[in-house]
Amino acid sequence: MIQIGNAPCSWGVEFADDPRNPPWRQVLGENRDAGYTGIELGPVGYMPEDPAVLSEALDEFGQSLIGGVVFRPFHDPAQWENVLDGSIRTCKALVAHGARHLVLIDSISERRAATAGRADEAEQMDKAEWKAYRDRIVAVSKMGAEEYGLTVGIHAHAAGFMDFEPELERLLNEVDESILKICFDTGHHSYAGFDPVAFMERHMARISYVHFKDIDPAVKSRVIADRIGFYDACGQGIFCTLGNGDVDFPRVRDILLEHGFDGWCTVEQDCDPAGATSPIEDARYNREYLGSIGFEDR
Repeated sequence: MIQIGNAPCSWGVEFADDPRNPPWRQVLGENRDAGYTGIELGPVGYMPEDPAVLSEALDEFGQSLIGGVVFRPFHDPAQWENVLDGSIRTCKALVAHGARHLVLIDSISERRAATAGRADEAEQMDKAEWKAYRDRIVAVSKMGAEEYGLTVGIHAHAAGFMDFEPELERLLNEVDESILKICFDTGHHSYAGFDPVAFMERHMARISYVHFKDIDPAVKSRVIADRIGFYDACGQGIFCTLGNGDVDFPRVRDILLEHGFDGWCTVEQDCDPAGATSPIEDARYNREYLGSIGFEDR
């Protein structure tokens, strides 16, 4: 069964302490009103960490908690305590609400920011740095899978050190599938300059969770050429409504069905929380578009 959810980042929620964030209860209510029955946790600390408080609200708005993202600097050894704090708190929150998916994302690095979408120019880690980086990802993966019983997925993200297809495939080759699968993001794969459909066709057996995101090709071309930062690119609308970008969602649907995919696919349309777009209208549009191409909760 394929189920369609959404995430707080579609309301511009990237960091728990951003004063521009909409109230978390508003996001739950608007997610329901836009036609979704599931939602991600968002950055840990955005929604209440008291399980009783959040459980009551999830029930009130008819929402299931799907999973949560640890978007922290895995690339920076000095930030390990920060990474571990976010990981443990996210695991505890997911288990408390019966959510399944722990998603690991290496956050944006100044060393990579200017080369998002430019794989041939991006700085690479040396052998020792890569090994330590990989081992930090492995440590959190093992914790999530073995201590908390979660399905852990690595998620490539623009401007981090897990961005381009070759480094994602390198990690997959070096880490056992039993502790680390793929949370595949269609939009970030396109942003990086690679074909999301071709990747899915090769790696569907390891994809445990999918983020639906689309990319406006004109905006992508401009922000890459001008070396515009990720959050400025979000503000300029690089992540457009589904079906209006360069991701072939009908083919994505076919691949999922051909492989008997069973689980959640979550819409993520990263945006500026103070931007001009209406998150609920975009969320509703995206749900209706997915329904029009055969994605119904079934």
